[in-house]
Amino acid sequence: MDRQAARFLVNGRVQGVGYRYFVLREAQALGIDGHARNLADGSVEVVAEAALATLLVFAGRLAEGPAFAEVTSIDRAVIPTSHVAGFRIC
Repeated sequence: MDRQAARFLVNGRVQGVGYRYFVLREAQALGIDGHARNLADGSVEVVAEAALATLLVFAGRLAEGPAFAEVTSIDRAVIPTSHVAGFRIC
C-alpha cells in the first residue's frame, strides 16, 4: 500500500460542536493515522496518513462534519509521511 499524508485545514463552525471527535471516529473507521487539533483562528487542523483512495473518502467526510458543524472550506496540502500509528485528538 502506498501511504500518503495530507494536512487539512477545516474552516467554519468547527470548534465547540464535536468536530474533532467526529474526525476521530471517521479516521478510526477508515484506518487512518494522524491527529486533529483546534487552532487559535477557530479552524481545525487534521493531519492524516493512509492510502490515497482512503484519504479521498476521508476528505469527503471532513466536508460533511457532524450535525452541528458548518464546514465552509477545507484547504488540503500534501505533506511528508511521518509513519505515526493511530489517530488522536491534540
